[in-house]
Amino acid sequence: MNLSSPTRLSPPAPTPHRSPLGPLALLLTLRRNPLEIWCEDDFRLPMQLRKTIVDRRALVNDPGAVRRIFVDNARNYEKNELQLRLLRPALGVGIVTSNGTAWRRQRQMIAPLFTPQRVKAFAVPQAAAAQQCAERIDHVARNISGHTLDVAKEMGRLTLEILEHTLFGQGLACEPSAFQHAIAHYLETFGRLDYFDLVGLPDWLPRFNRLTGRKSLQHAACVVTEMIRQRRALLEHATPAPQDLITLLLTARDTEGQALSERELHDNIVTFIGAGHETSANALTWILYLLARSPAWRRRVETEIDAHAHEGPEFTDLPVTRAVIEETLRLYPPIPMMSRVARNDDVLSGVAITAGTIVTVAPYVLHRHQTLWSDPHAFDPERFLGAARERIERHAYIPFGAGARVCIGMSFAMTEMLMVLRCLLGRFRFDLVPGHRVVPQVRVAIRPQYGMMMRVSQREAGHP
Repeated sequence: MNLSSPTRLSPPAPTPHRSPLGPLALLLTLRRNPLEIWCEDDFRLPMQLRKTIVDRRALVNDPGAVRRIFVDNARNYEKNELQLRLLRPALGVGIVTSNGTAWRRQRQMIAPLFTPQRVKAFAVPQAAAAQQCAERIDHVARNISGHTLDVAKEMGRLTLEILEHTLFGQGLACEPSAFQHAIAHYLETFGRLDYFDLVGLPDWLPRFNRLTGRKSLQHAACVVTEMIRQRRALLEHATPAPQDLITLLLTARDTEGQALSERELHDNIVTFIGAGHETSANALTWILYLLARSPAWRRRVETEIDAHAHEGPEFTDLPVTRAVIEETLRLYPPIPMMSRVARNDDVLSGVAITAGTIVTVAPYVLHRHQTLWSDPHAFDPERFLGAARERIERHAYIPFGAGARVCIGMSFAMTEMLMVLRCLLGRFRFDLVPGHRVVPQVRVAIRPQYGMMMRVSQREAGHP
């Protein structure tokens, strides 16, 4: 199904099936790449109910129903067990994987780190980390003729370095490359849905994924434990400590004066390292790819960045660049699928939802739905500029989620991507290596299955 006009880029995406997959094919596809499970009706209809061998499911693409799930009746919809089984081995009981009272308590304690004033202040260290990345790329490009760069890996390293400059003032207690490798291994093991989980078998049965990915989790756990130990040592000796995420979590108290438990402390730090690194790295990778395939939009972004080259590092008034980011997040949302379980009976889009139904809102599908978007599979940042932006239905676009559980780091991530693009695209042009295969694949987030091999060339401000 290709609805794009011939003049616009239609970036890589699986072709939807003509009809829903059968039970066995669905299990195999979910294991291989969940992005491939969708059928044509999923992109056409506002609501679908289906029965599987283990449960009842609803796919929701009506913005009004999305609002009810995440805003108006959010307490009726909690994260379901399959989603938690995928995330909890790494993220434990942190803010992403908690429900109910436990989630509300953690959200209230962490929110002070992401006020507008703090997020604005983060722009300076974000820009500094991006500048270091640019110097690294420049050094390699000047010294190795014909050098190609795996942008996916480089953006992963950069986003970890940004976390070191912002949320973790003393660093990661290990080389960023080692932590990056551990995250990649986790995504390739724990990040793949296990057949036992898909059919609802009990947790005590061993999962092959968990056995093979255990080493990466142990490495991450040791790193975070050491970071906490180092920070506690500073605080206990009244030594000046960075006012960053770790200090905030160690000193935060809820409304009853209680601190985070040791496990909550540890798991939230892992959450911010893992989620903050992976989602931004993938988004930046897709942005550079889409611009490489869209010369006209790349020139518009370069022109805008060049026009503000002499602004301070905290400057973020870049509407064209922001529109490119937002359109990229429409096509490749950080979290492509979100599931909730209905605790009580409800009605969505006029359809009765019985208690226990698994309700799925898939931003990947919602953002490409034929009734909500014109030419939905095409890359067209114009959607997010001027009056066109005002025509987007409020809950038809939810790259960071919606309602009270919207991603707490949303503003941080948007500022981060603007800072990185402003720095890198002001100095370089990225072009896809001819013949490199680009395949979007879900391993928690949407990433390029074979990396993103690109050639980097120098450019001067004001010149193509």
